[in-house]
Amino acid sequence: ELRHRASPWQRNLGYPLAMLGLLALTGISVLIVCFHVLELLLDDAAMPRGIQDASLGQVSFSIFGSFGAALQVVLIFYLMVSSVVGFYSSPLFTRLLPERQDTPLTKIIGNCVSLLVLSSALPVFSRTLGITRFDLLGDFGRFNWLGNFYIVFLYNMGFAGLTMLCLVKRVSWAVQAELIRAFGEDR
Repeated sequence: ELRHRASPWQRNLGYPLAMLGLLALTGISVLIVCFHVLELLLDDAAMPRGIQDASLGQVSFSIFGSFGAALQVVLIFYLMVSSVVGFYSSPLFTRLLPERQDTPLTKIIGNCVSLLVLSSALPVFSRTLGITRFDLLGDFGRFNWLGNFYIVFLYNMGFAGLTMLCLVKRVSWAVQAELIRAFGEDR
């Protein structure tokens, strides 16, 4: 219903640009994770441990300077939004979605706890994937398991593999459905 009420500009320009933006952010995050996997294989310094003696403002946390730092902020925000959307899209937690003017207090508390857990896991998630090396006021780099090469390597490989699988599946199925619809084979 919302798609039919959208203006032609929104349908023909807005939605495709939003889709290309999401595809670009997903592709960039997968590329960064793949480079981090290569770093893990070649250099032990790529492990997501805490940063020693790096004062804020004296050392750049990105190879690309200000542009890289801005890209890291955008990617972390994208990962935050996509993890919340993925959480509420999973079949186990769809019942937890709040309903307008009809949400019981227990459901509100459950949403608050879920969002608190997701936001607390975000710094460790982004450090483990190699998206940022910034410590975010908490000393998240001191977790013992962040020093284990196999856990960090498998986590990165799992993220890259599953993200690429979802990306290929979504894009190829959408393209396939559009081709079938365009050639009239759906009848």
